[in-house]
Amino acid sequence: MPEPQLSSSRKRRRSEPNETSQPISKKQSLNHPNASQPPAAFWDNLSQIWLTKRALRELDRRNTQAHRPVTRDFLAEPKGNAQTAQYSADYLRCCEPGDLKDIKLFARNGGPDLLDLTNYPEPVHPPDHTMYSSQPGSQSRQQVSETTSGTRPTTRSTKSKTTGVYDRDFQQHLIDNAIYPAEYEYPDGRVPAEPNNWEDVNQILTQPRASLSPSKFTDEEFRRFRRADAHAAKEKQVSESVIPFLEGKIGDEKCRAGGIPFTNLSPLTDGTLKPGNPDIYYGARPEQLSRKVRDELGGQIIPSTQHDLPIAPNFFLAAKGPDGSLAVAGRQACYDGALGARGMHSLLSYGQDGPAYDNNANTITSTYHGGTLKMYTNHLTQPNSPGGRPEYHMTQLGAYALTGNTNSFRQGAAAYRNARDWTKEQREEAIRQANGRENRVEAEAPAGNISGASTALSFVTAVSETEADIMIQESRTSLDEDSNIRGDFQESDNSIEELVDYTLPAKRSSRRSKHSQIQSKATRYRHF
Repeated sequence: MPEPQLSSSRKRRRSEPNETSQPISKKQSLNHPNASQPPAAFWDNLSQIWLTKRALRELDRRNTQAHRPVTRDFLAEPKGNAQTAQYSADYLRCCEPGDLKDIKLFARNGGPDLLDLTNYPEPVHPPDHTMYSSQPGSQSRQQVSETTSGTRPTTRSTKSKTTGVYDRDFQQHLIDNAIYPAEYEYPDGRVPAEPNNWEDVNQILTQPRASLSPSKFTDEEFRRFRRADAHAAKEKQVSESVIPFLEGKIGDEKCRAGGIPFTNLSPLTDGTLKPGNPDIYYGARPEQLSRKVRDELGGQIIPSTQHDLPIAPNFFLAAKGPDGSLAVAGRQACYDGALGARGMHSLLSYGQDGPAYDNNANTITSTYHGGTLKMYTNHLTQPNSPGGRPEYHMTQLGAYALTGNTNSFRQGAAAYRNARDWTKEQREEAIRQANGRENRVEAEAPAGNISGASTALSFVTAVSETEADIMIQESRTSLDEDSNIRGDFQESDNSIEELVDYTLPAKRSSRRSKHSQIQSKATRYRHF
């Protein structure tokens, strides 16, 4: 008898460090009692509830709360009653032969009428209730244990490996809040319009890259990529051994991050969704944007409280392993892309009289699953009614079978890297405009207000357009990756130098003239 007590005390001593080593976030515990289970308000606001595991767990939770709470006093009550709950198998095993014969006869005639017990909850048994007889080696004990363990409801919260939080109910919540996935149709049959610059972005993605030329990306390199994709059995292996082939050389590592929850961003809907958590995202260095703008737009553009991480992300990648779900990757991309589009919209609207809606896309999301790369744009449109919510639209740009052959990989990798460079250009232009409006506001402020401000604060918050332009120019020239065969052209897989000739104006001018300009420069680019 002393031995069980000793093992119990040892268990208590081992569990104490685990309880203190993983503190629970107060914000998360209030909004999400379970790591994968949203609060009740999430389900109450859904226009349609799909039959998912999370929906069934919520139904079980509500059915449990509808009855008497299971407290210590409630568990102790059966001990004081004359009759305690007992499983039927235990009762039949201890029955007298005469009683057992009567029960068998009664069962042959159909047994008792159990209509009154329909939907009645299973009685809660005391913790010390034994589910089997104390006779060792009994075959009936094994049968009873298997039967009861298979029929009794479990309270353990499990998480689906294929869907997790990104199930159909998650997508329904996005749709109910005007965040539409690709190929969405309105109830009346209408289809959301593509962004105004969709064709221009597509043309930029098709431009070749010097780093993917046959002399630099050989057939042997492609075979290495295809073997890595075939051997990657888990999502982490895909991110570590496959995605680097797609990304190439990264110019500025401080502009890249991933696997970090966006806990600092304001909720995109009603606060019932978990924070976004893209596998890979690209943003700007925090010092590129004025401190005052960062303080005012922090909930829109600063994803994490770790202030040295990239801000204003507008390029995302969701990668899945062979056993992962393509539908989950699409929902994750839709959610992350909407967060990025909202941040870019806030930058472009900063310092203006109202929100700036130009129906142009400046955010791109990608998904990788089973050797296939899909790319999408994310953009905002103005609300359909005064005071309504803006609409977020996801539009597919293209799909590439990277494992097909060397040429298909070159096309997909070029589109991915060109999109990454183009979004960097869009991001820096939005930052430059926000910094310029902030400087103009400070220049127009009364002299009395400026003189009373702290010198240190003004030094931190005032970032001139010239300084921003110099910072952007330095980031461009420092990211050169390699030179082409003529020796007068250099390419960086993460710089905007190779696409600087294809810069789209901030506001849409004559579409014909801009298209002809891009076409002529694209023709000139093909010579390299």
